[in-house]
Amino acid sequence: MVPIKPTWPDGEWRPCKACRSRKFSVPDDYRVMLIQRIQAVHFGVLNEYHVVLTREYSGRTFQIWIEKCVGFMIRSTVNAVGINYGQIANNLPPPEHVIPLVRSVGATKLKLYDADPRVLKAFANTTVDFTIGLGNEFLSKMRDPNSALAWVKTNVQPYLPSTKITCITVGNEVLTFNDTSFDENLLPAMQSVHSALVQLNLDKNVTVTTAHSLAVLETSYPPSAGSFRRDLRAYITPILDFHVKTGSNFLINAYPYFAYKGSPKQVPIDFVLFQPNAGVVDPVSKLHYDNMLFAQIDAVYSALASLGYKKVPVQISETGWPSKGDEDEAGANPENARKYNGNLMKLIAQKKGTPLRPNSDLNIFVFALFNENMKPGPTSERNYGLFKPDGTQAYGLGLAGVSAIGGNSSSGGGENGSFAPPLLSPPASSSTGYLTISEAVSFFGLFLVSNVRRVALFDLVDFI
Repeated sequence: MVPIKPTWPDGEWRPCKACRSRKFSVPDDYRVMLIQRIQAVHFGVLNEYHVVLTREYSGRTFQIWIEKCVGFMIRSTVNAVGINYGQIANNLPPPEHVIPLVRSVGATKLKLYDADPRVLKAFANTTVDFTIGLGNEFLSKMRDPNSALAWVKTNVQPYLPSTKITCITVGNEVLTFNDTSFDENLLPAMQSVHSALVQLNLDKNVTVTTAHSLAVLETSYPPSAGSFRRDLRAYITPILDFHVKTGSNFLINAYPYFAYKGSPKQVPIDFVLFQPNAGVVDPVSKLHYDNMLFAQIDAVYSALASLGYKKVPVQISETGWPSKGDEDEAGANPENARKYNGNLMKLIAQKKGTPLRPNSDLNIFVFALFNENMKPGPTSERNYGLFKPDGTQAYGLGLAGVSAIGGNSSSGGGENGSFAPPLLSPPASSSTGYLTISEAVSFFGLFLVSNVRRVALFDLVDFI
């Protein structure tokens, strides 16, 4: 076995950082190459470069494809992508069958609205970061430090560190909820949960926050004029102080769909779907906006700055587009859902910030993983999912198409059949610092079976 560290020429080749730093130990009759494959889109991510092992045999070159760069491009480039995993349904697959679906969209983060032990156990020893939730109904109880401590001991501590719980959301859209009695309990509940984490020495890895509706803004256009509602500032300001003190994010749920639904004749559909359009210019900042979501995000940044909290990081805790709706729900259809979520993922993959914060990566959770058949309200509320409960795609988005009951679905596969690798931690290297072929095969497990028949550019794959 001759240890070979691939070298990466400057300029033309641009592999991800992970591939640049990894090492392989390969048989002496093999060599490692970095080659360019026909570009295939995997959920909006260009899989440009692939690591291969090549071997000359009887005058022909045989290659083992290691979909290594694909996986780490997804991990490193789309590391801000999250998915909301709601479960208001009676027909969803068990959590252990959900892992392939999460893998197929290249998501690295999941957000729950509770602390479902089945999910937290199923995702142990994966690389998925979890945000778990405390519902609004728990706010008054969580004001009591003892209750908060008991909750953290039951719902957080037992799963760490195997399951990567990194955030707890206390309440959802509390300040714009119909029951204003929750308002007074929100911050005390957040403080009690944080204090419980401190007491258990978990606060360095787990933060506490709450998610707000965009309706907390009094003004959202132009983005430079963004401001919070006057009647809510007495609640929002101390919450922002909490964020500064604890280092947690300000979460906002932003849905351009609602703006279009409310005024379909006035709001250009291309502007809300990230499609090519003339866009608008903020008359004050002179910044150009070609999509509504970025304008909404920058309005939040402006609102924070207006209160003196310019440095508080913003996270989009929900955004999405329904694939079905009632007759009076304009724009709720599969094609628009595909465009919205597909184009959004492309922007995230490009690490493209907003016009006001061009160097800040988008930190976004797409809503949602599944269609949820028991959600109340209009038809659209039950049709935000990327997937149907059986694991098939709700609409064509170029996902890998993994069935929730195992195997590949008939609807899956993007161009050239690109796929995402297992969400497992990389194998530990040997004492020499190199990976053996067997370790690489183990880590990237599926490539031996899944990609042999899909790689049409080359003759054959030779197995070791």
